[in-house]
Formats: sequence, C-alpha cells, structure tokens
Amino acid sequence: MIEIKNISKSFGDKKVLEDVSAIMLPGKTNLIIGTSGSGKTVLMKIMVGLMHPDGGNILYEGQDITNMNSKELKGIRTQIGMLFQGSALFDSQTVEQNIMFPLDMFTNKTRKEKLMRANEVLARVNLTDANKKFPSEISGGMKKRVALARAIVLNPKYLFCDEPNSGLDPKTSIVIDQLIHEITLEYNITTVINTHDMNTVMERGDHIVYMYDGYKKWEGSNKEIIFSNDEQLNNFIFASGFLKRAKEMMMLEEKEKQ
Repeated sequence: MIEIKNISKSFGDKKVLEDVSAIMLPGKTNLIIGTSGSGKTVLMKIMVGLMHPDGGNILYEGQDITNMNSKELKGIRTQIGMLFQGSALFDSQTVEQNIMFPLDMFTNKTRKEKLMRANEVLARVNLTDANKKFPSEISGGMKKRVALARAIVLNPKYLFCDEPNSGLDPKTSIVIDQLIHEITLEYNITTVINTHDMNTVMERGDHIVYMYDGYKKWEGSNKEIIFSNDEQLNNFIFASGFLKRAKEMMMLEEKEKQ
C-alpha cells in the first residue's frame, strides 16, 4: 500500500497541493482524477520521488521515501514502473533497445537474458515482430504498448501511468485500459493512474482520488462516485457525461438481476 500523508507543495506564491492525504490500495487500479491544474500530476511526481514536497510524507509499505537518500530511493525506484503520457521512448533506439533500457540500468543480466525478458513483455502486451522497429515507424497505440512493456520489464510492485489514453482513439484507449487492468491483476501490482478519461473511471476505478484546486475533495470507488454529494465532483463527472452512463449501466445491471 502507498500512503500519502499531509502532502503540500508550492511554486513561489502559488500553492499546488495543500495537506493532501490518501491511500493507494495494493493490487488494485487506483485513479487520480481532476481537471487540468488540480494538482494531480504534481502529486504523482512526488509519489515517485521525482519532486520533493514542502511538507508531508509518502510511505511505501511503511517506508517514507521523502526522507530517503539517493541510494535508498534508487532501491524503491527499481520496484516502480512508469508509463509516461507521451510514452517517452528514445527515438534513436529500437523497440527492443527501449525495453531493455531499465534492464541495462538496474540489472546484471546477460544480453541473452535481457533479450529473453524483452520478448516476454512484448508478447504480454500483444506486440511481436516489432523488435527492430524505431518509434517513428510504429503507431501511437503501439508506442503506448512498447512503453507499457518497458514499464513492467523489471516486474515492478508499483505501476504509475500518466494519462495513458492521451492522444489515442477510443478503440485503442480501451485496449490500453484492458492491458493495464490485466497486468495489474496478473502481477498483483499497485497501479496508480492519472486520468480524466471517464471510461477508465467507470470501468477500472477500484479506488479513486478526486483532486480539486490542490485539495483532495473525494475518495472512493467507481461504484460510490455517482452518489457523491461533492458539488465540484458532480459537476466534473456530469460535464463528462459519466454520470448518465453510470446510471444507465446500473439500470442494466438491475434488469439482469430480475
């Protein structure tokens, strides 16, 4: 479990996060949602140790990363996989080389072992025969799958995904959502996703943290979110059409039970 305790962060006079506390459940798909400027991206950066908070603590299974030195933090980072919003693949490297990059950095495996592991994760994201291609030669959806394969190549305990559906068509978004969901369950990973995609919320939100103007405004599951009394949250989900679709889904479920 990842615990967020009283996290605050400012840039100059601008407060970006104010006393944020939440939990990320182990083996579940945890979502951080909110409009642009709500603080969700800064919160994720603090959670993975890319940014230091002004106050508060981030605990991984009780270990506080905010007080760790660089060597201790590296030990935690080897347990973290990261899927970046723009995939963040190295343009000058092949698909195979991109996936092997974390293995080169953090392991002493032989080249044969690295190739074997790269092929394993490529197969897991349903992407074969792309080893020697460069990022410029593959589609946006394929890039996301390569980036996901790279994120899980070290068999992480924690997977962070920053807007994984950004720039994808609806069909490909569903494919990526399904892959992340399957991998979360299969490897019992604690997955944390920054998103404003309401299909992801409705289908995959085991646990959801709603951010508004730097504050945590609501926390719960996708089954509970439509019953929220928080005005900002209701405006957020109503504007996306999520509330209507969620109620329609609940009505269908009730009919099936009858």
